[in-house]
Amino acid sequence: MPKTILIIEDDNEINSMLRTLLRTNGFSTVSAYSGTEGLMVHGDNIDLILLDLMLPGRSGDEIIGELKAKHDVPIIITSAIHETTKKVDLFSLGADDYITKPFDNDELIARITARLRSTSKTGKPEAQLLSYKNISVDPKGFHASCNGIDMELSRHEFLLLEMLVRNRNRTCTKSMIYDTVWDYENSADDNTLNVHISKLRKKLKECDPDTDYIETVWGIGYRLKK
Repeated sequence: MPKTILIIEDDNEINSMLRTLLRTNGFSTVSAYSGTEGLMVHGDNIDLILLDLMLPGRSGDEIIGELKAKHDVPIIITSAIHETTKKVDLFSLGADDYITKPFDNDELIARITARLRSTSKTGKPEAQLLSYKNISVDPKGFHASCNGIDMELSRHEFLLLEMLVRNRNRTCTKSMIYDTVWDYENSADDNTLNVHISKLRKKLKECDPDTDYIETVWGIGYRLKK
C-alpha cells in the first residue's frame, strides 16, 4: 500500500501541484484547504503531513500540536517565511522539518522519503490488523472478513472498507473517499461511490445478517454505525 500524505494548503494551484507531484512519485494523497479541515481529515490512514502556515481560519502553527495529538506522524512545514527564529518556534511546537517556498520538487520528495524512512525505523507497525465489531481487515495482506467469513472484494471495495474501519469514529466525506480510494480518477463520481457502497453493504449483510455496518450521512459521506 502506498504511503498517504495529507496536504494542508489553501492555495488551489499549489495543492494541485503537490498532489500531482506526490502521486507521480508513488504516494497517495488527501487534500485539505484550511486548518480546521486538516484536523477533520487527519487520522490513522495518514503517514505524513505537508502543512502550510498561512491558512484561513486556524493557522498552521496553531494546529501542529493538535495534529500530533490526534495521530503522531511527521509534519513538514511548507512556507515562504525565512526567519530562523520562526523555524525554531515551529520545531518546538512539534514540526519535524521545514522547507521554504518556492522549493525544489526533488528536495521535497527526498525530505518526505527520509522522514518516512525514519518513522519506519521507530518500530511502529506499518500495517496492522484493523477491526470493528465483527469486521477484520488486513491491509498488508489485502484480506477482509466479517463474522469469521472471508469476503471477496474488488480493489475499490476493499479500500473503501479499510478506510471506513480506519476512520470508525468519524464520518468519511465524499472528497476524502474519492481522494483515498479512487485517487481522484476520472471514473469516480457520486453514482460510482453509491454503487460500491451498495455492494459492500450487501456483502457485509451476507456475512452478518443481523448487523447493519454502514450508514449514510446525507450530503456529506459515510461512516460506520456505532
